[in-house]
Amino acid sequence: WPMAFGWNVRTLCHKLYAAMLSRLKIVVFLACLFPFAQLLYYGFTDDLTANPIEFITRFTGSWALILLLATLSVTPLRKLFGWNNLIKYQRMLGLFAFFYALLHFSTYMVLDHFFDFPAIVKDIIKRPYVTAGFTGFVLMIPLAITSTAAMIRRLGKRWQQLHRLVYVAAIAGVVHFYWLVKADIRRPVQYGTVLLIVLGIRLAMKWAPISVTSRPRSPYF
Repeated sequence: WPMAFGWNVRTLCHKLYAAMLSRLKIVVFLACLFPFAQLLYYGFTDDLTANPIEFITRFTGSWALILLLATLSVTPLRKLFGWNNLIKYQRMLGLFAFFYALLHFSTYMVLDHFFDFPAIVKDIIKRPYVTAGFTGFVLMIPLAITSTAAMIRRLGKRWQQLHRLVYVAAIAGVVHFYWLVKADIRRPVQYGTVLLIVLGIRLAMKWAPISVTSRPRSPYF
């Protein structure tokens, strides 16, 4: 019976651990959704500042970049500290990053330009910061589309190659933000610093792999 008791304890601990992770995933989901709820609240209370279009554009763009950097930080944190369960949230973070990027671009296209596509195309070509932002957004589209397990199986090795575009998208996003601001560059510099640290750790891990518990890869999106 001692062996049976030990087995039951391990089973109970495993179930409790699984339940905790499931609830934590809900918490992460709600945390990612909170900025959107906050934006809706600002809209309903007429608190979108004197320039609501600019406020919405900056707000959604900032959260898209924050969540994109959080997505890229999962693998370094997992490998450096052995936090393997972070991989369960990587896809969610990536999809929310795309969600806020979509809101960001939609604000630009609908509220700022009112579907004036010739003006939008001209703006993308003429203004470098718009070019960088649009490039980052376009690169995120195939990542979001191929985030499902079925697409991972279908693409095979090509999926991993495709999802390396997330680094280019993140770089384009930081450059877009840096070129956008005219005076106070502290925030884009902070985002750029985080991105450089993440990329530096990834390169270091490539040349000097860190041993961790083997886990299946999770899509960035």
